[in-house]
Amino acid sequence: MSKQAVIFAMLINLAIANLATAQQAPPTSDKAAQIETLVNKAAALIDSEGKAAFAEFRVKDSEWFHGDTYLFVYDLKSDVLLNPAFPAREGTKVTGQKDANGKPFHDAMIRTAETKGSGWVDYMFPKPGQTQPSQKWAYVKAVTVDGVPGLVASGFYP
Repeated sequence: MSKQAVIFAMLINLAIANLATAQQAPPTSDKAAQIETLVNKAAALIDSEGKAAFAEFRVKDSEWFHGDTYLFVYDLKSDVLLNPAFPAREGTKVTGQKDANGKPFHDAMIRTAETKGSGWVDYMFPKPGQTQPSQKWAYVKAVTVDGVPGLVASGFYP
């Protein structure tokens, strides 16, 4: 076998190993379970009450918004409908925005809601009060907000 063939075979094996170990969800933890439960409960409320549920999601120190835990809601056209932690983002579009590694993470969230209905998306985002990005995981679930397809999500730093 030529040297090039050996190197090519090694690269193929490395690529396969990377695919096999790529995480589709955060490591199992109480926090991951809490976030998933929170989002599923919020999705049920949005599906039944629509935007009227947002008032409850904005209440600081509630089950929905405490510490660095909060919900955010987008429509599938990437319009921010709710973000109590960053209210200036509401009414803006998040299409194409990238994390520190160049990942269009909002687009990944929308794609997850559209194609899977729910799931985890990881990205790099600064923790509250910090400027350096850290790994963050968001659990995303498809919802219908007053007849408009969208998603509700919440994230955490492992």
